[in-house]
Amino acid sequence: MAKFFIFFILWRLLGNPFLAILVLLIIMYLLDRRFVGIFPSVTKPFKRRRHIAKLRQQIAASPFDVSSKRELARLLIEQKRYGEAMRLLDESLPYSEESAEFWADYGLAALGLGQLEEGEQRILKAFAFNERVQYGQPYLKLAAAFRSDAPAKALHYAEQFRRIQSSSIEAYYLLGRLYQTLGQKEDAKTAYQEALLIYKQLPKYKKRQERGFALRSYFKKMSL
Repeated sequence: MAKFFIFFILWRLLGNPFLAILVLLIIMYLLDRRFVGIFPSVTKPFKRRRHIAKLRQQIAASPFDVSSKRELARLLIEQKRYGEAMRLLDESLPYSEESAEFWADYGLAALGLGQLEEGEQRILKAFAFNERVQYGQPYLKLAAAFRSDAPAKALHYAEQFRRIQSSSIEAYYLLGRLYQTLGQKEDAKTAYQEALLIYKQLPKYKKRQERGFALRSYFKKMSL
């Protein structure tokens, strides 16, 4: 009702219903980004592209800049450009064998290319160096990768992720999504409920940061 009233006011002010809808959507987006956080950032992809272009220039000027290659590979993995990321990580391997972050990215690139066993070995090697590497997120990637062919293994990695991220709303939301894909509806509902319980216990300043995943968890729980 409030949205309709705002739309009517904007229509009267602007004299064009389509322009009023556009302005209303912009207002809703800005309010969401400020207070909720469900909608994705429209500026983040552009910032990532600029950063990628800058890293390419640095590597062209200094072909042995391993740090830039690894950073670029991580950004390419986020864009799901796994082949290019893998080439950069292959070049970085001789200088990065003791790095947990490197092995985690190396494994994620392999998973993205469908090389499940290789990806699994690399990610487990990363956790052998640092059991909390990348906040446990690679465990969730392993769980998602094995959910069709090896459900038991997927659940094992999901539990490992939950062990590391026992107080993270995002972690329980992602875990709930994974349980849903595995057909574990009750476990998914429990994960979403845990996310909401954690949210209630947060101080106000943290609730702003976590509100988006709390709302996602609420709607997912209600849909089960």
